[in-house]
Amino acid sequence: MSGLLEGQVALVTGAGGGIGRGIAVRFAEEGAAVVLHCRTAVRAAAEAEGGIRELGGRAVVLQADLTDEDACRRLVAEAAEWGGGRLTALVNNAGVQPTQELGGMTAADWRAVVDTNLSSVFACTQAAAEIMREQPDGGSVTHIASIEATRPAPLHAHYSASKAAVVMHARSAALEYGPFGIRVNTVSPGLIDRQGLEEAWPEGVRRWERAAPTGRLGRPEDVGDACVFLASGLASWVTGHDLVVDGGVSARPTW
Repeated sequence: MSGLLEGQVALVTGAGGGIGRGIAVRFAEEGAAVVLHCRTAVRAAAEAEGGIRELGGRAVVLQADLTDEDACRRLVAEAAEWGGGRLTALVNNAGVQPTQELGGMTAADWRAVVDTNLSSVFACTQAAAEIMREQPDGGSVTHIASIEATRPAPLHAHYSASKAAVVMHARSAALEYGPFGIRVNTVSPGLIDRQGLEEAWPEGVRRWERAAPTGRLGRPEDVGDACVFLASGLASWVTGHDLVVDGGVSARPTW
């Protein structure tokens, strides 16, 4: 590894899931000390922490319910405290993706997705920026959005809307936090492989593989690589950008 993030302190939310774990491990491999957030997947996050320690890295697991604004702020404060008063990178990865028909959706159903996928991004970013703006080197914030921010799928109206809002939040935050040395971007993944996906959705996987110019599903480390780049000095002049990581599916004609 090239040590692109040597000396950084990073917080990755939703690190108990496949994508979050992949991001956290890649950050650690590149030299960052990593705070792995989880809500209920404590065992999975702890396994990732153990793996990072085996690599010789620094990591800790912190638990919080990110639908609670105060919990978001406590999480960020605890992450910075663990990092010796510093927080140089935040990856807002935590999210949910239920399926439901729009016609039968209640306001409570809508809020359950928006509060997790969008409001937590707002609260964590705001809290992190308050710390980063006082640091000489500022910091970076990366939101995990989705290609569904621009390409909605059936039964995903609440999810797609939340991810589109996440992209615009990043652009707005990049505009306002830029003068303080804080860069804010999004990564929009396509279909990322996970255990049991092919068995649960074989036709969907086959359709994706046929549609993707690269001919495969994404891997968590593909998303992790994009996040590492955006948090590193290689992206020092990149902010307000949505980096699509989808194997080329978005380039396929729709007519």
